[in-house]
Amino acid sequence: MVPAVGEKKTTNAASKRRLKIWLTFIAIFVIWAGYTLFGQYQQHQEAIAKVEVLQEQVEEAIAIKADLQKQIDRLNDPEYIAQLATKEQGMVKEGEQQIFTD
Repeated sequence: MVPAVGEKKTTNAASKRRLKIWLTFIAIFVIWAGYTLFGQYQQHQEAIAKVEVLQEQVEEAIAIKADLQKQIDRLNDPEYIAQLATKEQGMVKEGEQQIFTD
């Protein structure tokens, strides 16, 4: 059976329509995927910036902890406590005299 001339044009037009619908669907999908990828990239950059800030805070906290530990160690030393008492409170040991300078 030989298709009529009009049927071939209809089939050709239908396949073109299906192709346009398919390409439209693919274009929408690619645009959505690009938008999602761009959004996730921005979120990733924000997360990296937050991690860097938190890392700096951790390093600062570690430095403060080391300074405080050093102070604790010095406060456990009787000689350092005696120096603080003389310097800040004006206390002296028996038999010593404090010298004042102007």
